[in-house]
Amino acid sequence: MASERLTQRVAALMLAAGYSRRFGGDKRRATLADGRSLLAASLTLPCSMLEEVWLMLRPDEAPTGMDLPTGVRVVQNAASAQGMGHSLAAGAERLLAESNADAVAIFLADMPAIHRDSLETLIAHSSANNIVLPSYRGKRGHPVLFGRDFWPQLATLSGDVGARPVLQQNPNAVRILELDDPGVLQDIDTPADLSQL
Repeated sequence: MASERLTQRVAALMLAAGYSRRFGGDKRRATLADGRSLLAASLTLPCSMLEEVWLMLRPDEAPTGMDLPTGVRVVQNAASAQGMGHSLAAGAERLLAESNADAVAIFLADMPAIHRDSLETLIAHSSANNIVLPSYRGKRGHPVLFGRDFWPQLATLSGDVGARPVLQQNPNAVRILELDDPGVLQDIDTPADLSQL
């Protein structure tokens, strides 16, 4: 019962509106060894643990052809083509308007190897007034959990530096958790990364 309460108070926002320029094609649709697309594999963890999953997609694509899990809420915004900050801002605006969660876990659509217990640990340490992020061997990773108090700041982001300005403006609220999980760092940027997964 305790774990049910934890998952109800955290939403997920997965950023999948990029254009995969380094990959050479739409990496979200790249097929893993188990037959799933990279996007589907990356959605598996948040969809299995959290009731509320939001997905940022490009403004010019139809979500119907992406074989998304039932219940995933799609956000599309013309500004997201201008960079990750714009995607985060559009997602945060929707969350502020429609979500009752206390925190949001920001996932990237090219990180399918995050362990379940890592997300459980991050959720257990999250609250409306803190920012929790994972670290592996001293390197910061994803997902980053932003308490609801910081959503208005996320909604003002722009450019392509992601949420770094919010972290820099709130150093006392940031809690870094060292986890034994290389998956919090492992993203897929090139076909070689995919083959090593």
